Amino acid sequence: MALDELKSAVPDFAKDLKLNLGSVIGNSELPKQQLWGTVLACAIASRSPRVLKELEPEAKANLSPEAYTAAKSAAAIMAMNNVYYRTRHLLSDPEYGNLRAGLRMNVIGNPGVEKADFELWSLAVSAINGCGMCLDSHEQVLRKAGVDRETIQEAFKIAAVLQAVGATLDSEAVLGG
Repeated sequence: MALDELKSAVPDFAKDLKLNLGSVIGNSELPKQQLWGTVLACAIASRSPRVLKELEPEAKANLSPEAYTAAKSAAAIMAMNNVYYRTRHLLSDPEYGNLRAGLRMNVIGNPGVEKADFELWSLAVSAINGCGMCLDSHEQVLRKAGVDRETIQEAFKIAAVLQAVGATLDSEAVLGG
């Protein structure tokens, strides 16, 4: 199992990450599609080749082709949106908020899977990319759709752990650890 290989690659000084990796993925109570879509989208967003290489095959095996594509789409569109909306929010001139984005985002309206799943994956990627505006927007859509806070928290816990594991493994690869 790729998750076990990834856990074994985590160095001893980051034992908490190893344990958290096992709990947020291995013991998750999320439905399979929500879990593995979140894992795939976050593995992509982590920008860690090792995390993506280890987790993508298992995600692909646990997702329908439509969900696999939608999770990749969530990572792609949020890579763009998180930069755009975070920048618009951080600029002190509020007039940027009145300008039309003019960026195509059709996949958000028709992701090919249940809207709530796509929104959950988008929220998790937004957590990694640090866009507060996007986090608020996706959380509100999820809550209106009846998704509970515990489910939403599971998604951003996965995001946090995968980001940390990716940063740790990538830095160790550079340092020769």
